[in-house]
Amino acid sequence: MPPTLASLVQHSALHLTVHAGEDRLRTPVRWVHASELADPVPYMEGGELLLITATTLDAADPEAMRRYVRRLTGARVAGLGFAIGVNYDEIPEALVTAAREAGLPLLGVPRRTPFLAISKAVSAALAADQYRAVTAGFDAQRELTRAALADGPAGLLARLAAHVDGWAALYGASGAVVAVAPEWAARRAARLTDEVRRLRERPAPASAVVSGADAGPDAGPDADADADADAGGGGGGDGGPDGDATATDATDRVELQSLGTGRRVRGALAVGTGAALGTAERYAVHSAIALLTLTTERSRALQSAEQRLGAAVLRMLLAGQSDHARAVAGDLYGALLDAPFRLLIAETATGQTAAVRAPAAQGAADPSDHPLHVLTEVLEAAAARAGEPVLAVPDGEERLAVLAVDGGSTVTTCVAYARRESEEAGVVIGLSAPTGPTATAGAYKQAEQALSVARRRGRALVEHEELAAGSLLPLLADDAVRAFADGMLRALREHDAKGRGDLVASLHAWLSRHGQWDAAAADLGVHRHTLRYRMRRVEEILGRSLDDPDVRMELWLALKTTAPSATPEAQSPTA
Repeated sequence: MPPTLASLVQHSALHLTVHAGEDRLRTPVRWVHASELADPVPYMEGGELLLITATTLDAADPEAMRRYVRRLTGARVAGLGFAIGVNYDEIPEALVTAAREAGLPLLGVPRRTPFLAISKAVSAALAADQYRAVTAGFDAQRELTRAALADGPAGLLARLAAHVDGWAALYGASGAVVAVAPEWAARRAARLTDEVRRLRERPAPASAVVSGADAGPDAGPDADADADADAGGGGGGDGGPDGDATATDATDRVELQSLGTGRRVRGALAVGTGAALGTAERYAVHSAIALLTLTTERSRALQSAEQRLGAAVLRMLLAGQSDHARAVAGDLYGALLDAPFRLLIAETATGQTAAVRAPAAQGAADPSDHPLHVLTEVLEAAAARAGEPVLAVPDGEERLAVLAVDGGSTVTTCVAYARRESEEAGVVIGLSAPTGPTATAGAYKQAEQALSVARRRGRALVEHEELAAGSLLPLLADDAVRAFADGMLRALREHDAKGRGDLVASLHAWLSRHGQWDAAAADLGVHRHTLRYRMRRVEEILGRSLDDPDVRMELWLALKTTAPSATPEAQSPTA
């Protein structure tokens, strides 16, 4: 802890006495300054213990002392020390009254205590506090390093959160939450996704401060700059030119720091606390940034190797070589092949590919912005949080294939992501039914079929189970099928348009009643002989026999396809 007015009063060698502001003695003292100027405020920074002998002050003038004390409190002076027995035998009552009215701590300094002794005491206390902070920072660095080596980023975040008495979260390049500690802070971390994305738009290293509405003056950019200076700088220069402050949870003060060695941000660290970070806590945060940056850069090489291994495992599964696939999968993907899994195929949505490639041609695109990269990061983060294996590999230039545990958090997150961000996500997803290693090729076909239906229906995600549970008609709702249906029924519709009968409605009623004359005639409100006549006219006009089951099937599909309600959304119970 830094020195306070109370610790100076309790210092046995200083013999200081308290004359005002007894309830504010816990105020920290940043420095000691002696000045006999009538207005020393231009030379103060705030937090100082000001020492005076009142050589040039009329300390007995109540109004002059009120003005003097008001200037000091406005400059956030920690306290005022008055030399007793130099120019005044006692502290003038006018100064005591002014200090009490303003709540400014007023200390009496006896003649035998030189101002230099107070300066030395404060300097020694500040040095000791700095030494403790540095020592605590090194201890935290060792703890964080051990946690990172033993448990990865999740373990590091847990130790960091405990050290700062708050919470910590790690974000990927796309802004998705990768890990958070403790678990109760997951929602708070998720609310900062937009802030992380804005931070990513600035060259690394970058930082931002997201302060609560009642965080107080110390939560502002200037306080961060001072704290950074005390800690020896580093990070992204909190509160400096790159910093910004916006409102968030009123109980949290969150610092965001970018991760990455180059100018492109590879991720971000968020640290939430109830107050501004102290020196020791800031050392711990900077250590975490360094460790996470190393982890992030190293992870890129590991992810590339894992991706190549995953691609080999998937190729073997699709080729029906499940035994070889298990041998190659090893500990990395072996658990995924021991339980039912889902296979999903994702592609960039229509129009997204050009939007992604256009900036790339100009050298301005960030690969982490690619929709498939964002989806991969979201799914891998969900798997990491749940402790599930997941295999995600590119399948061509604009396609992603993923194997995930059936019923697990990864699949649940994929479905929720597609439904929640269908417009912004920029991907279309087909999801297979649960399967196993020996049936992977069939699951791949199921995912492709579901993907095709998703594109046709204009949906972000379709599960293969929906295709069996829904209607066949939405699958036929394209221009070619509609053109065929219109052509087949055109002659009947033209006949009805001339007022010569209601052949289309009669045909629909007859087919819907499976050729039962009485029931169909009752539905139409006509005599069965009338209906028989109309069906003969249908056969004459079409030149085809209604006794042929293929003709009846084609006519029924044509009627359903061209009906006003025959749209994918209306026909599909899951649309």
